[in-house]
This record gives sequence, C-alpha cells and structure tokens, in this order.
Amino acid sequence: MIKLERTSVMNLENAMRGARNPMNSWGRMDSSYDEDGNFCLGPNDLDLGRRLRKAGSDHRKFIRQIFVSVDITAPLYWWKEYDTYKVATVANSTSTMHKIHSKAFELDDFSHDHLTKDSLEFMGVIIDRLESIRQKFVAEKKKEDWYDLIQLLPSSYNQMRTCTMNYETLVNIYFARRNHKLQEWHTFCHWIESLPYAKELIIAQEEE
Repeated sequence: MIKLERTSVMNLENAMRGARNPMNSWGRMDSSYDEDGNFCLGPNDLDLGRRLRKAGSDHRKFIRQIFVSVDITAPLYWWKEYDTYKVATVANSTSTMHKIHSKAFELDDFSHDHLTKDSLEFMGVIIDRLESIRQKFVAEKKKEDWYDLIQLLPSSYNQMRTCTMNYETLVNIYFARRNHKLQEWHTFCHWIESLPYAKELIIAQEEE
C-alpha cells in the first residue's frame, strides 16, 4: 500500500529561464501562466526542455531546479528502499520513537493488501499483542515495554513523510524502479508520470 497526497510542483518558471542562460535566449521564452495560476510551457520552451533532457545530465541541469513536494504514506519495507535516494531529497516523517504509543493499533496502520487469508489472521494476532503492550506502556511507562513495541513492530507498518525532491532525482527513480517487483514502486512511477511535463522532462526515453 502506498498513498501520495498533496503534490506540489514548484519553480518551473525559474528553471526554464535558467535553461536559457547559456545561450542568452531569454527573448525566445514563450511560456505563461494560465487562469488557474499554473505555469504552462510554450512551444519554444517545451522544445528546448525536450532537447536538453535528451542531451544528458550535464545539459539538463535545469530540471534539478524543478522541485516537488508530496506527502507519502507507505510501509517501512518500502521506505527502506526509498532511502537509497539521498541526493536532492528531504523528508520529515511521523515519529515512531515519540508517537508509537499515542493511538490504538488497528489493521489499517499496516499494509496488508497482499496478505493471504491465513497471514491476515496471523496479523490480527500480532496487532492484538502490540496493542496489549501499548496499553501496558501507557499505564506503567516502563522502557522495556516501549522497546517491545519498537522491536516487534512489523515492516508493514505505515509511516507518513512529507518529501521534497527534484525532477532529476525522479528521472533516476523512474528508470531504476518502474519494473520493480513491489507494487508500491509501480504506483510511485505512475504518480511520476502524472506530474506536469513528466513525459517530456522526466520519461523522455519512452519516446525514443
């Protein structure tokens, strides 16, 4: 299970202007804002963006200046793989260290969409045990119970993080993960495809 919410794409105008700095071609800029306040690339700017994207990372530096913010809720086993991408990414997460005991455990706190019937029943046993420990910790505040919570917590536990990254990082993620065995990565790559000008500036190789 993975959810991507509250997506914002920022700085496209400044990035596009910067892309024209090497040739002093600002006079050819033909992009503008629509009535909803979205920055829309004109034909000249879109053509330049495509050509720079396909010319390689040295030439497409401008896409490193297109920033994305998104709230991602995903299981810990997915976050372990996402954490491979440390370049040009920032994330603020909800805290298991401080808040693991703050609410009752329930099934939807965990990714369980691919569990078999027998495993789903066993997950219920795990959740009941975690909830019993949580209640004991809340009542007695013993650190040994807190450690039980932390060390018994399954990797399917869902955590939300507010993440920022740029289009260059998304190029790397998309082509590294689009055929991954985890369904969460397929959903993430579909989200990348939905971003403004993703076809031209992120997944340009799909057109070749």
